[in-house]
Amino acid sequence: MNLREAIVGDIKQIQRVRNSVKENMLSDPNLVSDQDCEEFITKRGKGWVYQIEDQIVGFSIIGLQENNVWALFVHPDFDRQGIGKQLHDVMLNWYFSKTVEHVWLGTAPNTRAETFYRKLGWTEIGTHGKGEVKFQMTAENWKILKSDQQ
Repeated sequence: MNLREAIVGDIKQIQRVRNSVKENMLSDPNLVSDQDCEEFITKRGKGWVYQIEDQIVGFSIIGLQENNVWALFVHPDFDRQGIGKQLHDVMLNWYFSKTVEHVWLGTAPNTRAETFYRKLGWTEIGTHGKGEVKFQMTAENWKILKSDQQ
């Protein structure tokens, strides 16, 4: 199976994927530390990785404390293969098995990520941070979207 829960030993490869993207790039890679990743996947929420052979090519991390998607990234060499959708779905299935609180995320406007979240049924609710589009998913909407997929 290519999709599995993230472990602390995955963090170096998670960081490689995060820093490889062409959109939603970090202005400073040091803004997201290995310790931040570890805290999110072990204490504040959970993460998943998509692995091909020994290489992590995508990951997602969601937080229960802040009720937000902390990260969902796929290495550009593996774009448009359905990896992001699989990471997205496993993440939201887990999240809504733990809580009925809505979940939110922010992403840069006019990006493929913005289109991705719209296509997957996220609702725009405003802006966040430095002009990011803020999206929300409710438990009820996720339940409806999942049933529509079946």
